[in-house]
Amino acid sequence: MPQLDSDARTLDLKLVYYGPALSGKTTNLRALKALAPSTMAGRLMTLETRDNRTLFMDLLPLVLRSESGFSVRLKVITVPGQIIHASTRAVLLENVDGVVFVADSQMDETHANKDAFNDLAANLADQGVSADVPLVFQFNKRDLANVRTEMELEAFRRRREVPLFRAVATRGIGVVETFRGLLDLVWRQLDDAYDLSVRFGESPDALLDRFFRDWLEPDAVESW
Repeated sequence: MPQLDSDARTLDLKLVYYGPALSGKTTNLRALKALAPSTMAGRLMTLETRDNRTLFMDLLPLVLRSESGFSVRLKVITVPGQIIHASTRAVLLENVDGVVFVADSQMDETHANKDAFNDLAANLADQGVSADVPLVFQFNKRDLANVRTEMELEAFRRRREVPLFRAVATRGIGVVETFRGLLDLVWRQLDDAYDLSVRFGESPDALLDRFFRDWLEPDAVESW
């Protein structure tokens, strides 16, 4: 649920990256941090286990300022994918404004993807989050062998009727496109509910074009 403070001229949004363990959720946030202008991105906070898996969550704060002086403060969060952290995943979805589901493109991860998505749907329902919460799919690890074909992904997209993005998050490919796709859905939904175009003095397209104008290309960053 967005937190809009007209007096302070701030809008706080919570965006969550969800998916099975090791699908690339944390890698997405690392790439976003590396590609975003330093004036927009805060410190990436993460807590990992000994095997470099997310224990509780990652948090990347991003700030967008409109030409009219409004500040949009984004909390971009990942959830832990391991089964033992089911309760943590549920709590982190509270008051969520948009979700990226990061799927592993490898064929042998099909059941893990399905289990994670069913877990997402159940937790959203338990948290009382509306079924029309903005959602995009990212199929990550497209550079690996034995991944789902483009034909299969297109069939999946038509069946689900949601935006779908291809990514190689370790190289930053498709990461910004996925993030922008989610923001576009979130912003248009909020614009209908709160007349944000009037408050901010900018259309959704104009605001997002300016927000992403100075982001780096993946090949401009050596590593993250």
